[in-house]
Order: sequence, then structure tokens, then C-alpha cells
Amino acid sequence: MSAVEARLAELGLSLPEVVPPLAAYQPAVRSGPYVFTAGQLPMVDGKLPTTGKVGAEVTPEEAKDLARTCALNALAAVKSVAGDLDRVARVVKVVGFVASAADFTGQPAVLNGASELLGEVLGDKGVHARSAVGVAVLPLDAPVEVEIQVELTDA
Repeated sequence: MSAVEARLAELGLSLPEVVPPLAAYQPAVRSGPYVFTAGQLPMVDGKLPTTGKVGAEVTPEEAKDLARTCALNALAAVKSVAGDLDRVARVVKVVGFVASAADFTGQPAVLNGASELLGEVLGDKGVHARSAVGVAVLPLDAPVEVEIQVELTDA
């Protein structure tokens, strides 16, 4: 078990299976020392636990938890091409999309769920740049979607 996966276990979490693509793309690709993930929905056992717009059908607190799930799914996608999460030198960038009610402006707080998880799991290697974007709708009516870019070590 990698040190990263041991840390996940300490947090009461485990790395899920990679979410299969919903269309014509790969969950993650490597280019040089970087791994780019596709947008990860908050799938749990192949299903969305909830759907709808944040600020309407979904509370900001629920959406923050869903963003954590997205980040966990993104780590699984990274492992699928890196082989070992201990190879992560740092998370470079996180981009998050929040399906938002027209008057909802708390996208950064929702995406803190993903950012905080990456920090808890990876420590200083999890500190990253980030964009938090409100959108009208996401695939499958998901409330949130997260993609990450990581840099790998040479090892």
C-alpha cells in the first residue's frame, strides 16, 4: 500500500474504482511529467448520490461533500495512469464546475471540498491553483464536477 493510500485509510477513505467514461474520452492521460484527469463527477458505486442545482435542490454543504468525492475519483484516475500515488510531486491545478441556481454565488466554498481533501491526503503536495466556475447544468444533472492536473516525480 502506498503512503498516500495509507493516509486515505487513516482518514477512513479508500480509493474507488476509476469511474468509466460516459462518452469518448479517457479518465486520465499522461503527458510528460503531468497527468490530466477528465472531469470527475461525484459517482459512488457507479451512481450519482444526488442531482440538481446547488442553491436549489442541493445545499452548499452537500455540494462540498460531493466535491470531496469528485477529488477522490480524480485521485483514482491519476493512479490509473501513474501506477502509484506516491509518484505525485504536487497537484498543480484544480478546476471545478458547480451547477448553480441563478442566484448562487458560493462556488469557491463548494470547491473547498475538493481542495481540502487533496490537502488532507497529500499535505503540501496537495496545495494548488484553482478555478471555481458556476454553470447552468452538468452531465447527468450532477451538482459538481472536478478535474485535476498533477505533476509526477521521475521515480
